[in-house]
Formats: sequence, structure tokens, C-alpha cells
Amino acid sequence: ETAGMDYFCDQVQQKDVGRRMQVGQELLEYLSDPARSPDLEQDQQRLDKVIDELTAWVNSSNFKVALLGLDVLGAFVYRLSGRFKAYVGTVLMPLIDRMGDAKDQVREQAQNLILKLMDEAAPPMYIWERLAVGFKHKNYRSREGVCLCLVATLNIYGAQPLILSKLVPHLCIAFGDSNSQVRDAAILAIVEVYRHVGEKVRIDLAKRGIPPGR
Repeated sequence: ETAGMDYFCDQVQQKDVGRRMQVGQELLEYLSDPARSPDLEQDQQRLDKVIDELTAWVNSSNFKVALLGLDVLGAFVYRLSGRFKAYVGTVLMPLIDRMGDAKDQVREQAQNLILKLMDEAAPPMYIWERLAVGFKHKNYRSREGVCLCLVATLNIYGAQPLILSKLVPHLCIAFGDSNSQVRDAAILAIVEVYRHVGEKVRIDLAKRGIPPGR
């Protein structure tokens, strides 16, 4: 008998790491085959519960659980596509937190999932309007990660789908960040903006009182 959403709704609540690792793999297999998962969206509340619990996995202090949580959420994004838009608000804060993780792999996976959300679930600017709070995150790695995520977004989508005038002010503030990695990442991001929009950004920076030498 194949496991369905009722089973997963119950199992994702387990706290035991070994059990989580097992259930996560089962859930990945379940999601990868639409024929096996016809009941995925039958019960909205049940689906909400599963996504909520997986978001808690992403927050786990065990990096293997966090990575698996990111993987499984990615599989949900892939399956639900535009219907995942309803969960963007739920998953983004933990993803911003994880972009500040001590492990490279976790930071990368978190950024990849954010980019996947732009690709599958909602337009890039919809995501960025909710992601911009990360520029003020208490963890310097998260602030750096948000700047690097903007570079990646511009590389993939160009400037067209973004309202850069809403994002550049955050970069200007980040130029003065107390952490040198954040300052460097902000400069990288503004260089990327410049590559896409040219002189307009230089004029904008001058208006914001950034010294010309800078």
C-alpha cells in the first residue's frame, strides 16, 4: 500500500532525526510521481500542515534535516508550480535565515530554492518584495546572501522583471554595513545592476549622496 498525504501529515511531525531522514526520502519519491500522489491537493488544510512542518525542518539545527527540508520543499514547488505562491510568505523567512548558515551547502540550497520560487511559483519581483527584509537581517551572512541572491537573479532574469528602484536603496545602506563581506557583496550587486541598466544607476547613486569616488 502506498503512503498518502494522511500518512505524511502525521510523519513529518516526528522529531527523531533518523525518522525524519526516512520520511523525507519517502516524500521525495511520492512527489516525484504524480500517479502515486493523486491525493496531494485533496485537502488544503492537510497540505498547509505538511508545508508548515517542512518549514520547521528547514529551521532545524541539524544540517542534514535542514538540507532534506529544502529538497522536499523544492519538490513541492516543482509539483505545485504557481499554486505554491500561497506558501511563499511561509517559507521565505526561514530561507533568508538559512542563507546565513555556517555551511556553504545549506546557504547554496537556500538560495537555489529562492530562485526556484521565482521560476516556478511567483514572478521575481513578487519574491523580492518579500525578500528585501533580508537586507536588514541580524546575521551578516544572511545580509550578504541577499545581495548575492540579487546578483544571481539579475544573471538569470536581467533587470526587466525587477523594480530596481525599490532594491538599490537597500544596497546603498549595505555599502556602509559593519561587515566587510556584506559591503563587498553589495558592491558586487550594484555592479551587476549597472551592467544591466547603465548610467541610470550612477545618477541614482549620486542622488542618494554616495560620493562620486565610491
